[in-house]
Amino acid sequence: MTEVKSPEVSAPPAAVPDELTEQPGRWGRLRPFLPLVALVVALILPYSTLHLPGIFEGALNSPGTLQLLAVCLVFGGLAAGYDLLFGRTGMLSFGHALYFAAGVYGTDILITRAGLPLWQAAPLAIVGGTILAGLLGAVALRTVGIAFAMVTLAFAQVGAILVARDFGGLTGGEEGLPLDVAGLPDGLVGVTNTVNLYWLALAYLVVVVFVVHRVSGSPTGRVLAGLRDDERRIGVLGLDPYRFKLVAFTLAGGLAAAGGAVYCLIVGGASPHITSSELTLSLLVMVVLGGPGTRWGPVLGGILYMYLDHRLVSFGTSDAVNALPAFLSRPLSQPLFVLGTVFILAVYFFPGGLASLAPRLALLRDSLRPGSRQRG
Repeated sequence: MTEVKSPEVSAPPAAVPDELTEQPGRWGRLRPFLPLVALVVALILPYSTLHLPGIFEGALNSPGTLQLLAVCLVFGGLAAGYDLLFGRTGMLSFGHALYFAAGVYGTDILITRAGLPLWQAAPLAIVGGTILAGLLGAVALRTVGIAFAMVTLAFAQVGAILVARDFGGLTGGEEGLPLDVAGLPDGLVGVTNTVNLYWLALAYLVVVVFVVHRVSGSPTGRVLAGLRDDERRIGVLGLDPYRFKLVAFTLAGGLAAAGGAVYCLIVGGASPHITSSELTLSLLVMVVLGGPGTRWGPVLGGILYMYLDHRLVSFGTSDAVNALPAFLSRPLSQPLFVLGTVFILAVYFFPGGLASLAPRLALLRDSLRPGSRQRG
């Protein structure tokens, strides 16, 4: 007699209680759209006449406010490009300002000295800065660790000396080189066209964020993350760490040169301070302040740092600071002192940078819920 077996039916998965299931909530559903909302707000901001006393000196659509915001946007993109080296690949470069200066001085020299129009000068300066990054990176990446940082610093110091000594009579020396507006389109000349420079800076930030995110999400980006965590493991897998690091170094230099071209248009020229190693150290502070290796941390860090750097100058000379006792007014009148204090406090209380602020607040909010106390 043949035995008939009943078909096996797999048991349904055990139901998870609702209180143990993480619910996305309204914030979780809206969070992916926040960058798009921020972009829309940034696009329509020049049409706003809102005045924020104490935050900006004039209305949001005033030329002074728009120029400040444009500078902040450029440095937000510059910090995101630098994070491609530091936060995502683990390379500490002290010479990144050199490629930013190449974009600034390259654009200015080609327009003012060579008489080229902007549409020719800017691409040539960006390509030149990218090639310079590739050549110097090919040499610097023969070293690792602190030796690599020192080599990049040495290259940057050479560039700073050439600019300060007015090499070939091109850079203007310590006085800088004002931009000849005759080679610029009419839409980028004059105070009334500051809004166009603001939109140009916003476009630069969007391009940098897009490039960095695409690279980070690609197979090359995963190799770069592996280099940051354990370079020897990448070599064992048969991949060439030198080649991937050179790609990241060159790409970051090209993005910095593009930011230099935009910055030259915003400030109307070039000055020697952009070639100093202090600028690279400022980029490092921006990335650490925002959160290295995160999606939006370096952008927020760069924007916040440059905003404070500009606004603290007027804050230090305000009547409120002057009315304080001398032992308080003197340090508060120094922007670098206030910036350093803010940075120390941010690193101490938020080691992961501004990017870790939202998860920490969410954790604190969840711990204060009555249900969490009962489960604990």
